[in-house]
Amino acid sequence: QVQLVESGGGLVQAGGSLRLSCAASGRTFSRYGMAWFRQAPGKEREFVAAFSWAGSNTNYADSVKGRFTISRDNAKNTVYLQMNSLKPEDTAVYYCAADLWGTGSRVHTLYDYWGQGTQVTVSS
Repeated sequence: QVQLVESGGGLVQAGGSLRLSCAASGRTFSRYGMAWFRQAPGKEREFVAAFSWAGSNTNYADSVKGRFTISRDNAKNTVYLQMNSLKPEDTAVYYCAADLWGTGSRVHTLYDYWGQGTQVTVSS
């Protein structure tokens, strides 16, 4: 069983920054593919960014490329999402997800474990 706990969400003005954290349990964290997804009210869950287990394959949604950076600290069992130049359309609940096969896919149905989510609200 893997537990994921997100933190770092909040309210920020457009153009501002936030850093989300996701702390994971599990002794083989370094082998997990890790991702961030988001879901705005009335919309489907949307891929944001992901790592393969080796970190050699990093994916970003086009809408966040150049503004968001995903990173991981295997020693701390933590994955981060640094979000810069935030826009009102980035407002959503952000979820951390773990893929035990380590693929770092964009497809949310391939992820095995999910956190509870953290709210990010960007005001204009």
